[in-house]
Amino acid sequence: MTQGDRAFGAQSMTAPLREVLVKRPGPAFGRAFDDPAHGFLHRVDLLLAQREHDAFVDVLAALGPRVHRLDVEIASPDLTYTFDPLLVADRGSIALRPGKPNRLPEPAVLEAWTSAAGIPVRGRISDPGTIEGGDTFWLRPDLLIIGRTLRTNSEGVRQLAEIVGGDVRVFDVPYWHGPAELIHLLSVISPVADDLAVVFPPLLPVGLWELLGDLGIRMVDVPEEEFGTLGCNVLAVRPGVVILAEGNPATARALAEAGCEVHTYPATEIGINGSGGPTCMTRPILRG
Repeated sequence: MTQGDRAFGAQSMTAPLREVLVKRPGPAFGRAFDDPAHGFLHRVDLLLAQREHDAFVDVLAALGPRVHRLDVEIASPDLTYTFDPLLVADRGSIALRPGKPNRLPEPAVLEAWTSAAGIPVRGRISDPGTIEGGDTFWLRPDLLIIGRTLRTNSEGVRQLAEIVGGDVRVFDVPYWHGPAELIHLLSVISPVADDLAVVFPPLLPVGLWELLGDLGIRMVDVPEEEFGTLGCNVLAVRPGVVILAEGNPATARALAEAGCEVHTYPATEIGINGSGGPTCMTRPILRG
């Protein structure tokens, strides 16, 4: 199968994004603050969240990808963050098993969509394993990085590594402020080109920092004052063309100085309130 024949497969964080799945926030997102376990910072303004999500999708679509919309509503407000429940590897979908209890129904929803789109099932993570997409990224098409965190346990790591095969590297992510302010691996690193990544050095695992250096990957450092405004959560639409949440001027400037084309969208309600950036709101279906 040639690259032009491929209908799915996204074993990259930076290759040109061709097909992507998003979920517009609905009633469950609007009710998210009612349950403290969801971790939202304040009561949700659903109309504002929807306008911000629409603005994000407009920016994304204008840069070329075909945007698919998941038209399903379940009780979990976090379904809007479609990156976490499932991976689309080159040989099929891999349904994950979130460590956040309200997210447990989400992988089946995304797998139903991918199966209907003709994407075969490559595997599924089963109990007692837990793993979330935000703790995974492809540093190279044949090199998967997994972070062990409060939502991704050792058994989940083992199962995913077995399904994927090949070169899988695992790094422990700091405990930080615990479950109430959980960080995923992708909270502290976002690859944006083959030789460039955005990082938050205070929380970056040392072994991963060493690996980036060994591979000749340059690093754009996010300042501490922009970590909480999603400055380290950057979506590469293609190498060096990125989407970043508004309100991160130092990071945007550093990216531009590194040669990137930077696009922004408003993210106060859809992003900061729910702790989800542009990468979180997308499930890449096809890259390359």
